[in-house]
Parts: sequence; structure tokens; C-alpha cells
Amino acid sequence: MLKDKVIFISGASSGIGALTAIRLAERGAIPVLTGRNARKLEEISGAIKGKHSYYQMDVTDNEQVKQTVEAVIAKYGKIDVLLNNAGYGQFEYFMSMNVESFEQMMDTNYMGIVRCTKAVIPHMVKQGSGQIVNIASLAGKIGTAKSTSYTATKHAVLGFTNSLRMELREHGIQVSAVNPGPIDTPFFSLADPSGSYVKNVNWFMMKPEYVVKRIVRLIERRKAELDLPGTAAIGIKLYQLLPRTIDMLFGGLINRK
Repeated sequence: MLKDKVIFISGASSGIGALTAIRLAERGAIPVLTGRNARKLEEISGAIKGKHSYYQMDVTDNEQVKQTVEAVIAKYGKIDVLLNNAGYGQFEYFMSMNVESFEQMMDTNYMGIVRCTKAVIPHMVKQGSGQIVNIASLAGKIGTAKSTSYTATKHAVLGFTNSLRMELREHGIQVSAVNPGPIDTPFFSLADPSGSYVKNVNWFMMKPEYVVKRIVRLIERRKAELDLPGTAAIGIKLYQLLPRTIDMLFGGLINRK
């Protein structure tokens, strides 16, 4: 099902992006890895068996994004799937976090997706098919203390995803969102340098291999949305129905940062 499909991945120099690229290559796809760190991209490339390529690219640089997409189109003639994975978190109280940090996180987590999608969409519309997969977060549905900035970026990603899905349906392009909870990746080396949050949610933290497997399955089945872990979907529904009650009962648990 993924045989020879060209899959453009942002944030592929480590973590979920890198592991997904490896998994996709095993499934016969042609992953195109992009990221800011050329050395790490080269290392990941060495672990991939099968056709693939990599490009140094910063999602906050619009011209670089456009040039990279054009280079991929010139090489392969198409992009079948765009996996918008680049992003980071920083857990800090609103009152102590400066405005510049809010701007930088939104520029990467949300505007990075906008830039990559804007560059790829014309080619997908021309070929009459494609899929955009945006890695959002459960934080995009449930806010917690010390994550006002991160949560806001993921709310933006989900709003963007849901609206874009409606716009692109007539062009044969599927737009999907993946909403994972905490994953055991280098993400937390920046988001939680003290390690306190990781310690508190260790029982809930998912293995990256499990998340990657589910992401690949979503791409294969062209599903619109995926909440991870599976039990989270039930919790999300309850929260949407009874937000004040859930906040009172479980606010202390989900705010343990």
C-alpha cells in the first residue's frame, strides 16, 4: 500500500520523525527526511534500508521550505504524503514565560506546518491526490498548567487541520491529525529538563515504536484522526462533555508538571 510512495517528513532528525522514516522505508515507501541538523539526518540516513533522501531544512524559513519541496518534486516528480512532525515543547508558567518564547514556539509548531503545507498543496492538487498528516497532541484538546504556550500551538494545529480537511476533500486530498500523549523521546530534554514531569507521568508514557506503528497505519488507512493511547479517546470525550467536572476530579493529576 505504501510501495514507492514519496513521504516528506519534517523534524526527521530524531525522535518520532526519524523512527517513522525508518518504518516507512521498511514498508516500501520513499521517505524524504528534513530537519535543521544535517549531521543527525546523515546518521539516520545510514540506518535506513531502501530508497530515501534527506535535506537540511528549517520550518521557520519559508524560502528554505519552498526550495526543499521544489527539489523533492524535481527529483521524484511527486509528494504523496506530507508528515508535519517538526515541533517542540517548553513547560513553564505563563507568568514567567516571555512573549518571545510564545512567538518562537508558535512559529515552529504551527506556522511550520502552514509553510510546509502551503508549499506542498499545489503539487498534490495538480496530481489529484495526497495526504497531509499533522502531528498535534492531546494537549490540543486538554489544557494543563505550565503548558499554555505549547497547548495553544496544538489547538491551532487541530483547528487548521479540521478546516483544511473540508477545503481539500474535493481535490482527493486527505488531511489527518495524530494526537499523542507523552512519548518517551528526546522531546522532554527541552520541555522538562528537571525530569519531574517525566517521573510523574512515566506510567502513562508511550514507547515511540508503538506510536510510529500507529502513525504508519493511519497513513495506510487514510484515517482522519488518531488519539493515543487508545484509552485517551474516551477521556477526551468525557472532558468535552463535562470539562468542569473533569477539572475538579482530575485536574491535580493532569497538571503534575
